Amino acid sequence: MNAEELSALWRERLGSWAIPPEILEKAPADPWGHHPARFATRTDRALAEPDHGPTMTRLAEALPEGGTILDVGAGAGAASLPLHEHLAAVIAVDTSPEMLAALGPKADKLGVEVIRVEGRWPDVAPEVPVADVAVAAHVVYNVPDLTGFLRELDAHARRRVVLELTHRHPMSWLAPLWEHFHDVRRPVRPVAEDVVALAAAMGFDVRVEERESPLERFGTLEELAVSACHRICLDPARAPEVAETAMELGMWPVPRDRWVTIWWESSENAGR
Repeated sequence: MNAEELSALWRERLGSWAIPPEILEKAPADPWGHHPARFATRTDRALAEPDHGPTMTRLAEALPEGGTILDVGAGAGAASLPLHEHLAAVIAVDTSPEMLAALGPKADKLGVEVIRVEGRWPDVAPEVPVADVAVAAHVVYNVPDLTGFLRELDAHARRRVVLELTHRHPMSWLAPLWEHFHDVRRPVRPVAEDVVALAAAMGFDVRVEERESPLERFGTLEELAVSACHRICLDPARAPEVAETAMELGMWPVPRDRWVTIWWESSENAGR
């Protein structure tokens, strides 16, 4: 398949993850929402316990001393601030002003300048300066227009583009609970290989590395149950029932995800 066909297939497969309207309208809270505090905690951990996995390695080796990084879907900076010793500035793009606000004090403490851009990539790409490297960590499963997303990442990186994502959709672990409580079967695709195929079809010299996630998804069964209620549109009061069901279905403990790092030299750098 060519890039156009692969892009359409990605959009179709990602769209199949939409929550049925009759369930969504009864949801106590936005099931797709994220709490800034969780992202801030993840950044604190990334700074305290540096990750030497492929994503950080590929970013670090392409980043010049005193360089700049474009962090798309930056959250509180977990994918960029651990490189602070080599950074002059982070260009942080996120749809959430709360996330960007959480990133600011952390960067200030590390002596890293932050250029905040609130909005969705690639819609805001014309407002964003070019950086030495670009990263998008755990973002692409929220991106219907993946072709435009990748093209603009490449155009905004002088040296390298790095993506990090789970091998399967990050909500795949909830499939048994969706079927049990709502009689809804969740999709299998898209997966990381679909991103690789599209990026390659776009002409990028893609390289791939995979590993087990360095992070446990949940520390306790109770934490799982609270999160599951949120994600599958159940009243939080049903958390004990969800915990019991998760045990009966053999979902605890939750296996660690497989994380995939996809990277390539930017078109500007490859042409040198």
